[in-house]
Amino acid sequence: MNNSFSESYKKAGVDVTAGYEAVKLMKTHIARTTIPGVLSGIGGFGGLFEPDLTGIEKPVFVSGTDGVGTKLKLAFLMDKHDTVGIDCVAMCVNDVICCGAKPLFFLDYIAVGKNYPEKIATIVSGVAEGCVQAGCALIGGETAEMPGFYPVDEYDLAGYTTGVVDKKKIVDTASQKPGDVLIALKSSGVHSNGFSLVRKVFSINEKNLAVSFDELGMTLGESLLTPTKIYVKPVLKLMEEVTVKSVSHITGGGFYENIPRSLPEGISAHIAKKDVQVLPIFDLIARSGHIPERDMFNTFNMGVGMIVSVNAEDADKAVRILNEAGESAYILGELVASEEGVILD
Repeated sequence: MNNSFSESYKKAGVDVTAGYEAVKLMKTHIARTTIPGVLSGIGGFGGLFEPDLTGIEKPVFVSGTDGVGTKLKLAFLMDKHDTVGIDCVAMCVNDVICCGAKPLFFLDYIAVGKNYPEKIATIVSGVAEGCVQAGCALIGGETAEMPGFYPVDEYDLAGYTTGVVDKKKIVDTASQKPGDVLIALKSSGVHSNGFSLVRKVFSINEKNLAVSFDELGMTLGESLLTPTKIYVKPVLKLMEEVTVKSVSHITGGGFYENIPRSLPEGISAHIAKKDVQVLPIFDLIARSGHIPERDMFNTFNMGVGMIVSVNAEDADKAVRILNEAGESAYILGELVASEEGVILD
């Protein structure tokens, strides 16, 4: 039995026993994420994972790290903490899938002003749900109680993932050519980017987060706190059946920043604005904040959380595979010979 306790440290604002209670409460959630390869439980100094590399000729490990950002401010105001963990996982695993890597494991970092064990366990329940959706294991993490650094009711949340891909199956973005087709995978909403602007536009507070909008079919807070969609399993399924030539995770910077990251020199994405299936929340943001259209496409995902490119002859098949895997996918545009990066007209 752990008899660690310091009255002096508790008086300084750090209760180590609360940390032990938080670990006890989160174990059930973490157990949901156990997959073959997990060699250790939580509580040690490191998480152990033995990857099964059968059939992989030259394994390449791909890592990603990210956080939830100022979307957390909404979780604080709404006192709802069971979904932001999904966002944290999504922002990491959706990045590594862009290389063709399957996420293997995840670690989280939660820094709090005061450790409320039940709240920590609730946050971790969201992280665990994200890992289940991504098919990876939550093998460790850290909860840091930092009085005087964070307000007692606030926290920060970040994470890290490692995935693996056979070297010969790394997404070859250099193979793209004019005429290749861009396919959009719909987002679930704002995801986890642009919330500094969102908060400014709506002057976010508890009262206006509770306001319902007919166009949203829910309250503003419910719409904005909708967790980021995790695309790992559908995209991996697509890669098994079709040659995917690029994958772009549409995060902060929107279309104009993220799409060119997956394009070779001399190739641009041509997208007609009318073909973008913009979600109502983005129309509301633009209207409420008088945000220019270009700024919207340069900040938000606009309803497109991920974009893949394929050969033109594979486009219809790719859309069908993604939709059968539970996505809402559609043809968005095509690649053209140009140095502009993104042509949105």
